[in-house]
Amino acid sequence: MHKWSVVDAHQHFWKLERGDYGWLDESLGCLYRDYLPDELKAHLETCGVKKTIVVQAAPTLAETLYLLELTQNLPFVAGVVGWVDMESRHVKADLTRLAQHAKFLGIRPMIQDIDDPDWMLKPEFESAFTWLIENERSFDALVKPAHLPNLKIFLARYPDLRVVIDHGAKPCIERGEFEFWAAHMTDIASDSHAYCKISGLLTEAGELGTAEALRPYVNHLLSAFGADRCIWGSDWPVLNLAADYSSWFTMVRELIGGLTEKEQRQVMGETAMKFYGLSHDG
Repeated sequence: MHKWSVVDAHQHFWKLERGDYGWLDESLGCLYRDYLPDELKAHLETCGVKKTIVVQAAPTLAETLYLLELTQNLPFVAGVVGWVDMESRHVKADLTRLAQHAKFLGIRPMIQDIDDPDWMLKPEFESAFTWLIENERSFDALVKPAHLPNLKIFLARYPDLRVVIDHGAKPCIERGEFEFWAAHMTDIASDSHAYCKISGLLTEAGELGTAEALRPYVNHLLSAFGADRCIWGSDWPVLNLAADYSSWFTMVRELIGGLTEKEQRQVMGETAMKFYGLSHDG
């Protein structure tokens, strides 16, 4: 279908009976059931997606170990972004344990769900971030616009840490919020080496879930970060709250249609491979 390998750099699996998805309840309708590899594989085949990155959905070490075991023998899963307790005195040992798994790529604290807006700046986390830098593992920043001023400080503090901002920092597209978000994303893009995921935006658009509603936001990310620092992801199955897999895939291809072929290749896979340090083998 494509002349290049497409990578979905942000998707999830979960199994409800595991019981550690604190945010996931019956109020979320279609999300409140198991989502496992066979179901996703059908979508990947339809859209011609070759590889995926699985991202944690529960704030437990047990879930990360579950994902690493679940995906160990899945050829289409290139790697896992997991979770560790940053406040544990065993954090470096936990990271070292996870790094024994070939598919462990990095970590994602669920910053958007933490009450303390200054949490990411706690000085006691320095040893964990230093471990990530020294061991060439990445950091997914799950933040909202309110976190962006602190994220800028964080990025200046750890300039050698590989950081990607999940879901474009979740601007509230449904309410038309743009200026504050856009200004801070421009600053971060110009003053740091951070990357950004073009994912999760359709869910933030609510009833305004059209390509035209998303276009100013996607265009801003592409302009600020460039195609060599923008990464496409589906955010499946959270995506199902807004659209199906193929619809989002098609919409993104439309939204980036004005880019050169090289830039489209970057957004749809090459930049993800570069950021996460993945080879093109297999």
